[in-house]
Amino acid sequence: MINIDMADKEMIEEKIGEALGLEKAAQKGVEELESRGLLKPEHMKKLNNMKEQASKQEQRMEELVEGLVESDDLDSEKIESTADETAEKVSKIMETYLGEDPDTQEALEFLCLAEGGEVTHYQVLASIAKDVTNKKFGTTVRAILKEEQGHLQLCTKLAKSNAAAA
Repeated sequence: MINIDMADKEMIEEKIGEALGLEKAAQKGVEELESRGLLKPEHMKKLNNMKEQASKQEQRMEELVEGLVESDDLDSEKIESTADETAEKVSKIMETYLGEDPDTQEALEFLCLAEGGEVTHYQVLASIAKDVTNKKFGTTVRAILKEEQGHLQLCTKLAKSNAAAA
């Protein structure tokens, strides 16, 4: 069972749900930006790889949640509900950020914003991993955090090179 009180357990469930929601939103965001013609073909090769990694990260987190439900008595419905709510919020943020007539630069900068959010959420999860009985949790979160830091670097590089080419 989890080594912490109920309030901390709820916070862990919330943070896991938010991270899952951000993974879902990242994939949807790349698809949406591509379908709107906001990402250039040279960007898409790199971003599709990032999207595939996000899909794998989402699967790893979902498998981890299954284990945490058993080992630490976490509430999978609360986590999934938070994930759905977070993905919806990020979609709304994307629409607000892009506005009426977005361009490639705004699309790439939004991806930087989204990836920065993911990095932050995984850093928070890594910091609370010690409170979770299931040690696979910390290992998995730290591995995903490293990948997310790479995603943020990629998006930043694409945004900078796109701006320099304009």
